[in-house]
Amino acid sequence: MTAIDTAAATHTDDEGTILVDHPEGKSSNTLGFVAMVVGMFMAILDIQIVASSLSEIQAGISASREEISWVQTSYLIAEVVMIPLSGWLSHLLSTRVLFAVSAGMFTIASMACAVAWNLESMVLFRVLQGFLGGAMIPTVFATSYLLFRGSKQGMVTVFIGLVATMAPTIGPSLGGYLTDTFSWHWLFLMNVVPGIIVTIVVWTQLDVDRPNLSLLKGFDLPGILFVALFLGCLQYVLEEGPGDDWLQSDEIALLCLVCAVSAVLFFWRELTTEHPVVDLRAFANPNFALGCLFSFIVGIGLYGSVYVMPLFLSMVRGYNALEIGWVLMVTGGFQFLSAPLAGALSKKLDPRLMLGLGLVFFGLGLYLSHTLTADWSYWEFFLPQAVRGISLMFIFIPVNALALGTLPPHLLKGGAGLYNLMRNLGGAIGLAVINTLLTNRHDLHLWHLKENLTAARDSVVNALNSMTMMLGPAVGSDAHQVAVKTMARLAEREAWVLSFGDIFQLMAIPFVTGLLFIPLMRKVDLGAAGKDAH
Repeated sequence: MTAIDTAAATHTDDEGTILVDHPEGKSSNTLGFVAMVVGMFMAILDIQIVASSLSEIQAGISASREEISWVQTSYLIAEVVMIPLSGWLSHLLSTRVLFAVSAGMFTIASMACAVAWNLESMVLFRVLQGFLGGAMIPTVFATSYLLFRGSKQGMVTVFIGLVATMAPTIGPSLGGYLTDTFSWHWLFLMNVVPGIIVTIVVWTQLDVDRPNLSLLKGFDLPGILFVALFLGCLQYVLEEGPGDDWLQSDEIALLCLVCAVSAVLFFWRELTTEHPVVDLRAFANPNFALGCLFSFIVGIGLYGSVYVMPLFLSMVRGYNALEIGWVLMVTGGFQFLSAPLAGALSKKLDPRLMLGLGLVFFGLGLYLSHTLTADWSYWEFFLPQAVRGISLMFIFIPVNALALGTLPPHLLKGGAGLYNLMRNLGGAIGLAVINTLLTNRHDLHLWHLKENLTAARDSVVNALNSMTMMLGPAVGSDAHQVAVKTMARLAEREAWVLSFGDIFQLMAIPFVTGLLFIPLMRKVDLGAAGKDAH
């Protein structure tokens, strides 16, 4: 294979975007694009892959229980900051250069994470990972509309959708398997070989656009600083706020103030400067604006369910990482099986109808879990997960086309960044709300349970006496005291079970509410969605 032919014919659109003529006709671009999707999978996977192995990493780098959460938080903050900047960087450096350099440095950062010697070094390397991964994710979405048209666009959307939504689903499962089988170091070492291949293939095969170094004139440094402060502080507050009781913490209160001021300055700067680093004009397109809303809703359900289920299985059922992984694989399996069906229906159904079906079924899948009990395991979770798995592709395919399919090329790269940012923000805000509500609902349910566990109730006295008699042979005279403690632990467990049920029910609400906005969207032919992007 030869390197990119720099003499290829190009054209410049009205906004100065330097595009290669007919990139969809070059077979090498298909190979380069597949490599980009693999790189995106690595970047999304690394958000969740450490979730089930934090205790092992904690021991390996001698961190405290409070500190180890930064292994995940640092990645998310850096990724959220980079995602909206990716569009401008792609115009400046070209898609090929930005993605290949990001993939190469992401690989190096992954190797560095594997040899991290303390918390500080791990956080630094995870920040680099997240920042570089944030450049790869939206670039794939934008490139798909530059390279593929007509019916091919539909197939590519299915492909991207599978990868983008499968990665966070299998992340904890894969992470638990690697840690249990080898060690936590392999969570990061597994990126090395694929990362090298992706870097080489993208660098030598992809030919979509050209660098536009003229964008450095009027460089929007204030915009970069404001967006970094705004999104960085927002992500930190959302991650740490629930544990610090929100504004009761002076640190959280200060960062909320910095976030609010930075947000105002960011929007003022980007809406008034001649060359904004984050182009917000895409929001003038109603379909794109509503598509971002649905992307936000998907983030709540996708990241929320992947967070809540392992937490329930660990806290209530006592499952280890590998056992949790087996349960969670149901969603990914049905998502994979439903992809051909969703792809075929996307050519026949109005995308708005398809989106509505997806929202209804994902909300139903969440609602079906709200009746869970302390005995729920694999088969009890099977149906709710299967319904959610099938629905994901019915949401992702039409939303992707409705939001990005009609944006012109000069707005497509920046729009893809904003679109992906909304999904991440949906996940971040959703998790913050979930953590806060989970604690509040637990306290409320525990208070109600304790209120009813009194000696005035015959059923309570009878249960306590039965338990004392059962424990008598084993613990002797302490049987009554042990029985009381056992009943208290059962009340604690049931309070958590009821709280998790509430959370599943509440997570379904945004999906039902989203149905109200579907009629506001303009119909788009999914088979022709890529045409307007050229």
